Amino acid sequence: MKVLVSGASGFIGSALCDSLLVRGDSVVGLTRDPKRARRTNPSVVWHAWEPTLERPPAAAFEGVDAVVNLLGEKINQRWTDEAKRRIMESRRTGTHNLVGAIAGLERKPRVLVNQSAIGFYGDRGEAIVDESSEGGEGYDADVVREWEKAAHEVDSTGVRLVIVRTGHVLDPSDGFLAALLTPFKLGVGGPLAGGAQYVSWVHVNDEVGVLLWAIENERVSGVVNATAPNPVTNRVFSKALGKALGRPAVVPVPGIMLDLMYGREFGQVLRGGQRVLPRRALDLGYEFRHPELDEALEDLL
Repeated sequence: MKVLVSGASGFIGSALCDSLLVRGDSVVGLTRDPKRARRTNPSVVWHAWEPTLERPPAAAFEGVDAVVNLLGEKINQRWTDEAKRRIMESRRTGTHNLVGAIAGLERKPRVLVNQSAIGFYGDRGEAIVDESSEGGEGYDADVVREWEKAAHEVDSTGVRLVIVRTGHVLDPSDGFLAALLTPFKLGVGGPLAGGAQYVSWVHVNDEVGVLLWAIENERVSGVVNATAPNPVTNRVFSKALGKALGRPAVVPVPGIMLDLMYGREFGQVLRGGQRVLPRRALDLGYEFRHPELDEALEDLL
């Protein structure tokens, strides 16, 4: 296949591109800085694109069978007014511009796989949620609603749409796990803000696996959750990470520390969580390679 990936230079995008190339697919990447991206991965054909200002070039879509949209300003930062604008518009406007380019093509790709996030569900405490659950409240849930609304603009074109609501992707080089490794290796890691909030996690190999599965299977459409089928509380996650590293995990991080690090608004989000199950992914036949946390952490670390 020939697959176009937006956000291809991010850590999930890089992992996806590597998997596509290894199995013999051709990959086109969209990035703000093609020169830098070519140094990182010269096997990808790179095209320049400024997502919030313009549609991607039509030439990038030539012969493309599938599009994977991984756009998005990082969420784990202080939510200043400017940061919140970038977070929203990178997803809403960027996806709108991407879909606009697809709609204008004479030969359209067969499928658009659009990244989304479990932030859609908001803070749900111990309640179990799945793809049929209603959206939650708060800025993070609003961002996801707008993101998915923009992706649904492709519905009128006849292109199959899969929306992948992703949990905390575990990879030691980036993201949620990478942020925890230094304090845990130093023996000063522990539960965040009491540790009762649920962490819906997914091994990076399964995140990529779900994206590839969504590309390939024509019967997969609509929303699927990319989260391992066994979410755990933050307290259990901390204990498992300490065990995997051979370090104690008993130093609690009070909620006020989250506010100091990230500001009060995002600090409140980090105090909450979602207990998400990937029911549709399982019902439609995706088999998780790493369904259990202890084994996933052992594999990664």
